[in-house]
Amino acid sequence: MEKDKAFTPFVAAASKVPEFTLRATILGILLGVFFSVGNTYLGLKVGMTISASIPAAVLSMAILKALFRNVSVLENNIVQTIATVGEGVAAGVIFTIPALVILGEPLSNLKIFILSFLGGILGILFMVPMRRYIIVKEHGVLPFPEGTACAEILKAGAAKTRDAVVALWGILIGAVFRLIMGAFHLFDEVVDYVIGFFGETEFRLDVAPSLFGVGFIIGPRLAANTFAGGVLGWWVLIPLIKLFGAGKVQVFPAPDIISKLSALEIWSNYIRYIGVGTVAVGGIYSLIRIAPMIIKTIHVGVRELFAGFQREELPERTDRDLSMGWLILGPLLIILFLWVLPLHMNFFTILLLVILGYFFVAVTSITVGLVGSSSNPASGMVITTLLITGGIFTLLGWTERAYLLMAITMGAVVNVSICMASTTSQDLKTGYILGATPKWQQVTEIIGLILPSLLIGFVLVLLNKAYVFGSANLPAPQATLVAVVAKGVITGQLPVILVLIGAFIGVILMLLRTNILAFAIGLYLPLEISTALMAGGAVKWVVDHFAKRQKTKNERGIIAASGLVAGDACLGVVIALLTVLGFVNPSAPALLGPAFSLLFFLLLAGLLSFLSLKGKRR
Repeated sequence: MEKDKAFTPFVAAASKVPEFTLRATILGILLGVFFSVGNTYLGLKVGMTISASIPAAVLSMAILKALFRNVSVLENNIVQTIATVGEGVAAGVIFTIPALVILGEPLSNLKIFILSFLGGILGILFMVPMRRYIIVKEHGVLPFPEGTACAEILKAGAAKTRDAVVALWGILIGAVFRLIMGAFHLFDEVVDYVIGFFGETEFRLDVAPSLFGVGFIIGPRLAANTFAGGVLGWWVLIPLIKLFGAGKVQVFPAPDIISKLSALEIWSNYIRYIGVGTVAVGGIYSLIRIAPMIIKTIHVGVRELFAGFQREELPERTDRDLSMGWLILGPLLIILFLWVLPLHMNFFTILLLVILGYFFVAVTSITVGLVGSSSNPASGMVITTLLITGGIFTLLGWTERAYLLMAITMGAVVNVSICMASTTSQDLKTGYILGATPKWQQVTEIIGLILPSLLIGFVLVLLNKAYVFGSANLPAPQATLVAVVAKGVITGQLPVILVLIGAFIGVILMLLRTNILAFAIGLYLPLEISTALMAGGAVKWVVDHFAKRQKTKNERGIIAASGLVAGDACLGVVIALLTVLGFVNPSAPALLGPAFSLLFFLLLAGLLSFLSLKGKRR
């Protein structure tokens, strides 16, 4: 795989600067625990986690610069690389392990550690052969919004130019918006208007600065593809379901008649399953596209394995990965551990786990490259895993409760590998832009796995005792859905037709040569996310138009948008921890109505446009 010759990293490959240092490793581990705890509660409470890369980068620059002199940008990159592991472990575990508790299984700290640690290593190792294709070759195609934003923040901090001021303003604006919205509850984060004459569907918009900034970074084309998926789900399919479900029609899996369901409930009970089918087809299509690269890298891995893990020619620093031989030995050892350890998983299930894990790591790496880690539909991929596993179990006649628990346990490992691949791919993108050494990033990710994997079991036990999974205080929405889907698959009570409809939508998009995954993500995720992305993409189009007229490049806009994401994410984690400590009530009503949410969102758009275009004229 040839490297993109037109791209020049921030730190040249020939440069020798501090990177994998003790101080960076220790700070990264501590921040990883911080983000792991905060995101564990946040994910169980509201069903989503906050990307840790940008907040970790900002904190790293502040802490290391205050304590030491001559801190390199690559050291700060190592800190954020390790810190993101905590968020990845949290997201992987909380969307699946609580499902076992909801189904009546006790929590085991040792079991959670084994599943999260081994699943995390799988995700990291599986990303090794994909880096040269997804990160390097597709550099101008897959934007990786959080990875790009993180790199811009680190570059701005290192360069000490006016770009740093632009980034600082973006961070400040994002932080203030998150503070007044999430802690003081001045206005609601999600604006929703019911369109009564149109099947009572809704217009929904998330006014979070982070989503708006991500939409700006990915640009109008990808944002429009994602928004198109949301339009099909919310403004086509939901009105159709309402139209044909008039009266007292009840359709599985919804627990009530359609006429009594809100648009959000229809999306949750029907549209999301359609989105799962479309995501699956998009993933298969993406995997087919990169199949030649995968075959080539496996061939290289086998060759290196028999060569004793030694390369004939040492590549330049910015192109050094972990030896491909570990890609062969690592999964084999993990298969052996999972088989020998008392996890009640047979060899066939473990083998299926590794195959599906590799497939979905490829899918999620491309997905986060399109819309970012925060909008990664990991739960949709876990549900697809359960659909495939449950279908195979049913064909084999494995319908007892033991196989239900086995399927969810397998899904937990796959989900951790998916989430770790998501964070790893963003980190590698940041490192590629900065000129980091991929091998050291991959090594430090594995080091960063240990402590969060050990601690997250204790955090889950504490939260379950305090609030109870699945209760109003801690709804654990993804885990609840996983429990329902897994039970439905094993018992034969699953809306297969809805999943197949989504699959055929994916086939149509494939024939039209449309970006399937971006569209599928918009169909699967709530409308407010794709609407926010579209708004950010639209502002990016307007800013680029004015910049083009002024014959300048819009670099300040990306830096300012990166700052928005950073400020929102940093304060989001702080507010999550304050919520755990009882200082913030997440259910408090907003002081102002939805009109003020829109007003502040327009103010946000205006501020980003101003920061992007200020000083452009010559």
